[in-house]
Amino acid sequence: MRQLVAVLLGWTLAGAAAAKEEPLLEFGLGVGALAFEDYRGSATTHVYPLPVPYLLYNGKFLKADREGVRGTLFNQDWVELNLSGNATTPVRNDRARHGMPDLKSTLEIGPSLDFHLLHNADSRIKLDLRMPLRSAITVDASPRFIGWTFTPRLALDVADPAGFAGWHAGFLIGPLFADHRYHEYFYTVAPMYATASRPAYRAAGGYAGAQAIAALSKRFPRYWVGAYVRADTLAGAAFMESPLVQRPTYWSAGIGISWMIHTSTQMVEVPD
Repeated sequence: MRQLVAVLLGWTLAGAAAAKEEPLLEFGLGVGALAFEDYRGSATTHVYPLPVPYLLYNGKFLKADREGVRGTLFNQDWVELNLSGNATTPVRNDRARHGMPDLKSTLEIGPSLDFHLLHNADSRIKLDLRMPLRSAITVDASPRFIGWTFTPRLALDVADPAGFAGWHAGFLIGPLFADHRYHEYFYTVAPMYATASRPAYRAAGGYAGAQAIAALSKRFPRYWVGAYVRADTLAGAAFMESPLVQRPTYWSAGIGISWMIHTSTQMVEVPD
């Protein structure tokens, strides 16, 4: 669904060009706007203002940078095992779901096996294969397990693209998969909620379409700016016949700015 950690944190977290040393901690806060659908396949789109956090943390086991917030469980030159996360926002008043229960926010967490496919000599171009497997729960007073997701993707990171010093471009592309419980949470229509235009439907697990994200950002001395655009396709998805799927393809985008609040004086070595 809306992958807020990947989309929000993925493009609001810091990332400097490969350097020998970086601050242990740096953070800021700003504002931004997102335009996205209520859930993947929804015909209801909203534009939301939102706070934009900026966070750079270079701890020994926990890191926050352009690649997101992650805990490093295993690290070699060619492969890493990280702890990854993702989230979605609540869905209320969606046209296709009228009369059905609102959807709670969800939280996904699990390991990600990341392979370093390309890392050029000056560290300006990096290509990784990321393979996160996450379990998902609802975020409410009584959390409920709603299944598993698997989202393998190629991640390309380019520093100083086209000679624009200090800018960073990031690209993600890959398929999405989830089990039947996860798809049922978003796309099943129970018989009690069936109508003449919304027949009962039970979603199956499997392929969930594909997604591509492009992001651009730059860290200035006192602030950070960034933007992203995302393209989704649900063609061939296991739940494509659900009456809750009203658009097979769509775009979403966001932009934000954060002002620096604190930069630690302690510097730490960061692998190129």
